[in-house]
Amino acid sequence: MIWMKGKFKRTDTALRIIKASPSAIYQAFMDPKALVLWLPPEGMKGHIDVFEDQVGGTYRMTLTYVGSAHIAGKTSENIDVVQGIFVELVEDKRIVQRIEFESEDPAFSGAMIMTWNLVTVTDGTEVTVVCENVPVGIRQDEHEEGMGSTLENLARFLEAKGS
Repeated sequence: MIWMKGKFKRTDTALRIIKASPSAIYQAFMDPKALVLWLPPEGMKGHIDVFEDQVGGTYRMTLTYVGSAHIAGKTSENIDVVQGIFVELVEDKRIVQRIEFESEDPAFSGAMIMTWNLVTVTDGTEVTVVCENVPVGIRQDEHEEGMGSTLENLARFLEAKGS
């Protein structure tokens, strides 16, 4: 944790080895049609509203909770709206995003930096997700579970294609 202006700023991480090339993973991230198939964690579905795949490019995604057994959404009862900017794009190696949730609740305010690192390993690609400055309203255990679910989805998406 980092101490900033009287508050703890948390960093959450998740890691998974995926049996796919860094290029296949990078392309799955840069294709908005593919992204909505694997990025939403279990219990959610996604919709891309805006997607500009370049440094400085923006994107907006609406995530909707499916079913009745879910935590409250950040934007409304069953919706999280995420606004992002691509801060850094290093093809087949790294994706860095600045992310903010649309919410009236100050517990979800502030910009979170999410970095996806892709490293070639013997069995495929080690994908590490690092989220810095996580809003205090996001419980760490739920966030790490969601990131793990997203990585599981990505693995299933790519491994089914034989990437």
